[in-house]
Amino acid sequence: MEAGEAKSKKAGGPRLCCICNQRRPVLKRPKTLQQICRECFYEVFEEEIHQVIVVNRLFKSGERVAIGASGGKDSTVLAYVLSELNRRHSYGLDLFLLSIDEGITGYRDDSLETVKRNELQYGLPLQILSYKDLYGWTMDEIVKMIGLKNNCTFCGVFRRQALDRGAALLKVDKLVTGHNADDIAETVLLNILRGDIARLSRCTSITTGEDGPIPRCKPFKYTYEKEIVMYAYFKKLDYFSTECIYSPNAYRGFARQGLFWISSNPVKTSELRQPQKCLSKGHVSDAGIFLARNGAKLVFCWKD
Repeated sequence: MEAGEAKSKKAGGPRLCCICNQRRPVLKRPKTLQQICRECFYEVFEEEIHQVIVVNRLFKSGERVAIGASGGKDSTVLAYVLSELNRRHSYGLDLFLLSIDEGITGYRDDSLETVKRNELQYGLPLQILSYKDLYGWTMDEIVKMIGLKNNCTFCGVFRRQALDRGAALLKVDKLVTGHNADDIAETVLLNILRGDIARLSRCTSITTGEDGPIPRCKPFKYTYEKEIVMYAYFKKLDYFSTECIYSPNAYRGFARQGLFWISSNPVKTSELRQPQKCLSKGHVSDAGIFLARNGAKLVFCWKD
């Protein structure tokens, strides 16, 4: 096969998938740089997530698991893949979709329509909780009172509490979210820029809240955002792609800019999930200089 493939290449023949050597490649994996076909991409993408679940023992048979569903690409792919793996590998899980309505007109109301379609497409029960019902107000009302500054920080706290209350209402054993490798790298950089060493030590854990009533798991911890987008695109999954109308004002945006700068210079996203390694190589200090020049407020720690 290798000789034949080499002969085919010399003769100007088509390049074949580096995994199956049968079909033509349709993409180059950002994670491994392999040129592979669509079918092999589906297989390795799903198998890697399955291995993450098995190796880290994220679930036990018979558990009730809520999927934090926003209608975006990450949670939509997570719901689809987890429901597929649950059937294929007989995890024995009872899966639910859990959505939070923050009350953001022109954003969340539209994305929830996507989640409702996902409920029918994947056959998963859906529970929706709103800020209005839980707290008595919406994010639109909060923004009118406090303005655009720091509203994402408030919303993040309220959303985490709402997910916990929704998970308790569903009486689930675990809550899973679609946080991917890029999200975790952003969080690491964000905590460094803020000087939040306490959170830095735990923000990369694949499971958090184990000492609380409902642990949270991140099956996409090692999955690149680009590959999630590719998977959703090739599978033609139904997801909502518009960002929150308030997100341009989020401090996390600076971390995202820094991560883009680092990835262009370059440094592997996987290294940003290892804070000590990242600091020792000076990647974050370089990113800090870049961000400071672009208006980010940084926290510096001086050692005598």
